[in-house]
Order: sequence, then C-alpha cells, then structure tokens
Amino acid sequence: MTVDAQAVAERLAVVRARLQAVGRGDIRILAVTKGFDRSALQVAEALGLPDVGENYAQELLGKIVLPRPVEQTVHFIGRLQTNKVPSLKDAVDVWQSVDRASVVNALSTRVPGAQIFVQVNVSEEPQKGGCARHDTEELVVSAQQAGLIVRGLMTVGKAGPPIESAAGFRWLRRTADLLGLTECSMGMSDDLEIAAGEGSTMVRVGSALFGDRPRIAVRNN
Repeated sequence: MTVDAQAVAERLAVVRARLQAVGRGDIRILAVTKGFDRSALQVAEALGLPDVGENYAQELLGKIVLPRPVEQTVHFIGRLQTNKVPSLKDAVDVWQSVDRASVVNALSTRVPGAQIFVQVNVSEEPQKGGCARHDTEELVVSAQQAGLIVRGLMTVGKAGPPIESAAGFRWLRRTADLLGLTECSMGMSDDLEIAAGEGSTMVRVGSALFGDRPRIAVRNN
C-alpha cells in the first residue's frame, strides 16, 4: 500500500507535538513501515526520519534494494526466527527483538558485532515476545560476551489502557540503567506519552504516522 507523503507529514507534526507536550522532544521516532510498500521508506527519509522498523522478514526483503543506496537505519522489530538471519543480515542494521540464547548465537555467528536490543516481556503476557524479566541480565551479558553490541532494552506495552504500561516501562528503564545501557525502545502510537514519561529514548510509531494498515493475510516471518 502506497503512502500519502503530505498526510504522513501532517501526522508526524502531531506525533512530535505529543512528545513536546510531555517535554520529550528529544526522543527518536522509529517509523514502523510494515504493511506499506517501499514508498513508506522513502517518505520517512524525506521527512527526516532515518530510523525505520519492519516486523516481517519477507516483507522487509521485498522493500529493501541491495546494496542500499540511502542513509537509513533499518531495525528489525518482529519476532526473529534464527533461520532468517542469513537472508536478513545485509538488510538489517539493528536487531531489536533479541529475546533468547538461540538468537544471540545465530547473530554472533552470522553477523559478528551486530547492534541489538534485548527484548523483555515486562507485562508477562504469553502472546508477546521477549525474555522473562529475571532472564534479562543473563541474556544481556551473554550477548556482550558473544561480541554483540547491546544498545539497550526493548519492550511492548501491556494490552489495555496506556497507563497500565507505566510500571513495566519504569522497570525497563531502571533495569537498563542498572546494566549500564543507555537506550530503551518502548512506546508505540497509543502509549508513547507514557513511555516518554518513563524514560524511553525511542518510540516505535506506525499507524500514528502512516494511518491504518491494509487488512492482509498473516505473513510468514
């Protein structure tokens, strides 16, 4: 689905105003382009959003032209199957969904020195990806020992009213600080103000930028 550049520009102004309203205009906006065609990547770059995020391996590979001619940082934010790492290694700059030892092993073997975020399931909801809270430190340390660059922690807010995510976001920020990590990727279109207030450094924004995604069949990762 092609995006309307003017509409995205107007929505981006609203997102930035929302962040400014809570005193966090410094937060990086990660433009989540899943469900839209290559034009979403182009529009994001034109609007000064160098960070883009994709959830599905096949969709990402269908959009990215290799070698990539533009200065754009691609984040993989969906649940990562280890067998997809070889095909994704030249298309992804930052791996935000590292949630288990097998992913650490796959990345250290195929993408030495990869930049990652460790994903934590702070809400403990079974449908969400992420390691358990009590496994966070061990996974961070093992990734660092494997030669990966751990930039920070990532999580998805709790289902329900946005305010219910506050405690989990607070825990993630505190844990990142204790582990000496500077970045926290937390907050999406509906709860970005809550995440901003709890110390997020990067919000992942899709529908608030690009509008409703088309209803399409579920993809294989």
